[in-house]
Amino acid sequence: MIFELSQKKPAFFSGDLLIYFIQETKGKTVPCSCKAVRRALKNAWKSGDFTGQQGQTFLFYPSVSTKSPAAYRVLAVGLGKTTEPSAIIEKNALREQIRLAAGTAVQQATACKVKSIMAVLPEKTGLAGQEVAECLTEGLILGCYCFDKYKGKSKGKIDGQEEQVNIESISLQVGTLDMQAVEKGMRQGKRAADAACRARDMANEPGNGWTPIKFAEFAQRLARKHKLSCEVIEKDDMEAMGMGGILGVNQGSAEPPKLVILQYQGGKKKTDPTVMLVGKGLTFDSGGISLKPGLGMEEMKYDMCGGAAVLSAMQAIAQERPRGINVVALVPSTENLPASTALKPGDIITHYNGTTSEIINTDAEGRLILADALAYGIEKYAPDAVIDLATLTGAVIIGLGHHRIGLMATDDTLAEQLLAAGERTGEPLWRLPLGPEYSKQIKSQIADIKNTGGKSAGTITAAAYLQEFVGDTPWAHLDIAGTAWNFTEKSYIPKGPSGIAVRTLVDLIRHWQGKKKPHTKNLRAGHREQP
Repeated sequence: MIFELSQKKPAFFSGDLLIYFIQETKGKTVPCSCKAVRRALKNAWKSGDFTGQQGQTFLFYPSVSTKSPAAYRVLAVGLGKTTEPSAIIEKNALREQIRLAAGTAVQQATACKVKSIMAVLPEKTGLAGQEVAECLTEGLILGCYCFDKYKGKSKGKIDGQEEQVNIESISLQVGTLDMQAVEKGMRQGKRAADAACRARDMANEPGNGWTPIKFAEFAQRLARKHKLSCEVIEKDDMEAMGMGGILGVNQGSAEPPKLVILQYQGGKKKTDPTVMLVGKGLTFDSGGISLKPGLGMEEMKYDMCGGAAVLSAMQAIAQERPRGINVVALVPSTENLPASTALKPGDIITHYNGTTSEIINTDAEGRLILADALAYGIEKYAPDAVIDLATLTGAVIIGLGHHRIGLMATDDTLAEQLLAAGERTGEPLWRLPLGPEYSKQIKSQIADIKNTGGKSAGTITAAAYLQEFVGDTPWAHLDIAGTAWNFTEKSYIPKGPSGIAVRTLVDLIRHWQGKKKPHTKNLRAGHREQP
């Protein structure tokens, strides 16, 4: 899809759909610079049928006249109330309003089967032009998303439904806003939204279409294109290193595991911080011997959404190339399947750092592969902060529903930065506690730890398991099981995978304020800290 800025006057746009965003006001006159739109909306505005409320739309076909826009259709979209924000929370709400309005616009455009769009950037929203362009771009691109790779390609109808016509070009009309600021915002929005759509693509792939090797191939292509460092640790190397978590989960699968590593070097000084991102890459999770119920198991192809988020975020980071910061991403990837060779309840494994773990439930496998990746990554790259993402527990859905990401962290500054990034991007997080009382639940009588702590506080005890492998490095864990798919219904979020946390990670790196901190001690076997 072509996405570009335009200084062409809206009246001269002769494409399929011209879009104006109308603010909700108490005035008698429609707040729009286009006379034709004001005329068309006059009666609807007067009667209260269209008032600019969020989610409202008004579509009309201009008459053939020299005073009418040249576009075939004109769409007015309600933006909601916009005032000069007096607090950050209000500013973030305005950002989300613009995304939602953009999503509503492309929903209408898709329903009309249009191919070309011009969207006029709203002015006097209370936000700077750069932010308006960024959020509008995100909403338009995210709202346009469609995964039809496996749909029939015949014209007409598919499975009794009309074939969807995809939008081919979108122009943002600058208006009186600053051109350079708008262009910067548009580019930022496009990079982040494109990356989120890439994560959606990965998640939408079936289990036989996206396997561990696909993660490796994607990372290698990204490295070649953007001059990143890429390493793929194979099964033989894992055996030599003692990565018992990844190897244990992989025992029942014919597909070999991969530990995919991407590095971006934006810092030239030794004092420049390194941020490490780790994403769970379970390309299909049957539960292993502790088999999941058959109903809904097809959704377990989504268990790799954490890995998809991390690698997709690296795509945007590589495109932006921020200075003064290094980012390393790790994705441990495998399948979790039942077989005569599969890990069994009661088995004991040894992780990369020498910690032994009693397997209580083979369906609590995500923490096993993340543990090895965390211990290895921290030892090798000595990061100043670590964030891991995983569709880790069903318990987080019980606690937070499908509306917020569960956040647990050992560092308040890191947690605050993540919370702020989530609010800016419309991907909110909610912090849950950690502490020794939760760590006690995962102590084993025959090993160092066990991989489940019972039903109570399941999300927190899963994080407590991971905490065993991070030492004193500032660390945050994001449980995205409730938001990676079936996320809060929004105009720019499709059914199925949401691409959650990609934009949050990108925003976090853009606004990084972390300070260099002491690194973790060596947590390899023989050097493990005493509990």
